[in-house]
Amino acid sequence: MDIAQARTFLAVVETGSFLHAAEKVNVAQSTVSTRIKALEDQLGQELFVRNKSGATPTKVGQEFARHAIAIVRMWDQAKLTLAVPEGQKRMLVVGGQPSLWDGFLLRWLPWMHTHAPEIAIRAQMTAASNALMRQLVDGLLDFAVLYRPVARPGIVIKQIFEEHLVLVTSEHAPNGPLGENYVYVDWGPEFEADHALNFPDAPAPNMSLNVGTLGISFLLENKATGYFPLRIAAPFLASGALEQVTSAPTFTYPVYIAYAEDHDETLTKMIMQGLREVVAREIPQH
Repeated sequence: MDIAQARTFLAVVETGSFLHAAEKVNVAQSTVSTRIKALEDQLGQELFVRNKSGATPTKVGQEFARHAIAIVRMWDQAKLTLAVPEGQKRMLVVGGQPSLWDGFLLRWLPWMHTHAPEIAIRAQMTAASNALMRQLVDGLLDFAVLYRPVARPGIVIKQIFEEHLVLVTSEHAPNGPLGENYVYVDWGPEFEADHALNFPDAPAPNMSLNVGTLGISFLLENKATGYFPLRIAAPFLASGALEQVTSAPTFTYPVYIAYAEDHDETLTKMIMQGLREVVAREIPQH
């Protein structure tokens, strides 16, 4: 099977006919028929029920659609990854969780541009740590920066710094341990467990956010209280826009970098140096 066959198959599934699929992939209808027949011969299965009204995927065709989507997606990803801009030597693909891009990895990108201008960087954001590890194992990422890596064979995991989640408020005098206008920000299962342990009697919050560090904008525009990384809250605490609720517990979570153990050693050392310099400059000491 080739990519053209997979794309043609998916076009037939989407449009429901060989004619419309031919228009979609810009080939003759006979070419669509030839590709689908060749694909069925390779798989030894009938993929479509053909009739006057069009083409309907068989049960096998419906199952194969999932694999075809994955194949096309992997191919497109590979082309993007290997497409090195003119004048640069290689492409580096880096993934990170959303809150770690804000105020950390985005500060590391210009460091890399200054110290390694010959390297093109493709940055991507993925919310779940398990998804980042899967992309790393599949070779779709060169490096991943995340909170909760799961050990995998052939993958090196190193701690970069510790993330401190502190309770901050724009109310100045919140009523109770969390305040009446407490906003619960979802920082993952560890935070959820620590939160429940430390505030067992707290009522269910009126508002819950799953937007990471972007949620701090809500506190700046409304009288509210919530947990946020100290590195993000620090400038607002310094300016007086927010206050830290010092009586509330601080939750600490390590941040890690993960990469394949056979990755280029010289490049790995440079990346680690850049990350450490950003940590030293940008991450407040708790």
